[in-house]
Amino acid sequence: MAAKKDDKNLGVEVTELMELIAKFQNLELHDFHLEAKSLELRIDGGVASMPGFKLPNAIPTKPTALLQQTFMPPVEKYSSSISEVKLGATKSEGGTRGRSLIIGGEKTPAFYTFENPVINKPVVTLDVFDMEVPLSKAVKMHVKEVMGDPAAWAKLAVEQFKADMVTIHLISIDPLLKDATAKSTLKTIENVMQAVDVPLVIGGCGDPEKDTALFEEVSQAFPGERFLLSSFTRDMNIENIAKSAKKNNHAVLAFTPMDLNMARELNRNLYDHLGREDIVMDLSTAALGYGLDYAFTNMERARLAGLLGDSELAHPMSSGTTNAWAAREAWLKMEDKWEPRELRGPLWEVTTALTLLLSGVDMFMMIHPAAVKTLKDVIDNLSSGKKADPSKYLDWVSAKI
Repeated sequence: MAAKKDDKNLGVEVTELMELIAKFQNLELHDFHLEAKSLELRIDGGVASMPGFKLPNAIPTKPTALLQQTFMPPVEKYSSSISEVKLGATKSEGGTRGRSLIIGGEKTPAFYTFENPVINKPVVTLDVFDMEVPLSKAVKMHVKEVMGDPAAWAKLAVEQFKADMVTIHLISIDPLLKDATAKSTLKTIENVMQAVDVPLVIGGCGDPEKDTALFEEVSQAFPGERFLLSSFTRDMNIENIAKSAKKNNHAVLAFTPMDLNMARELNRNLYDHLGREDIVMDLSTAALGYGLDYAFTNMERARLAGLLGDSELAHPMSSGTTNAWAAREAWLKMEDKWEPRELRGPLWEVTTALTLLLSGVDMFMMIHPAAVKTLKDVIDNLSSGKKADPSKYLDWVSAKI
């Protein structure tokens, strides 16, 4: 049955409309106009029981299958690539290391394996100190037996913690610590070289004058070993030490704060004495919660600029990831709110590392074995280029709905 309203009855009230809907199964409205802030229609049990009325099927609470859709990644081409830098030298290459490593060489942003396979996987170098230093309990518990013995510490880092390289920090030359001479550190380096056969990073103390003397001494004492000298800064007189590094076949780490113009300037100065294959950049690492977003942005900008043709930034990058332990949240005793620091500390370090891994960092200076293992596992998985199988996550997704 249908109900029709003529032009004289257009001003029907809502209550009348509802009465009509309740009375008739079909309702035809002509030249209908409704003015209302809101309209709510309720279907009571009587309407639901009318012949021909059917409620919609219930929506399932859990998915039973995944939508099938082909995804085509947006493949880009880049005008340049990142320089490769070899670290360490084997006997056939003029050194004594059991193996050498190559970092850099990227032709695409980090782990864009749909554009190009990973050429050289990022590497991890573990920190070793030539004297006892204050460390967080979460770190010290793993190395307390070898602190004070750099060779034993390096051996532990390589054999048990699976480090790709070792960084020996010669902080004893610091004028505020022991103020040791550069020459006195050579025996320490020799001992470490006897203990492990991986490539080495030779770290200074941060004092420009002392580090200048150290790098010149080390370059001449160990020709051909292809050490990475860490680090060269803008406030150093780099001409002599850069020439010495080149003559004796060593690479250098160019350190600048988070300023790409400063990085370009330092690299330009180094080009007068070194080849592009001799320079690794350190653009400064800020820890999680202490500027990590700035560090990530800075490194990502440098990597993209290098791929797009900025030759002064087309160098492999290093991250001083151990800086994560400078964050008080990594080591402060706050179990009531932040869980045990023995777990929190390595999580702080590996979160910092994983974030910068995605910006394009090629070498990570780290210290905690759990953080190292986690990072290396992620690097292996990302570098494989294998496609993820989304079907295995269906049960997990269903359980969350």
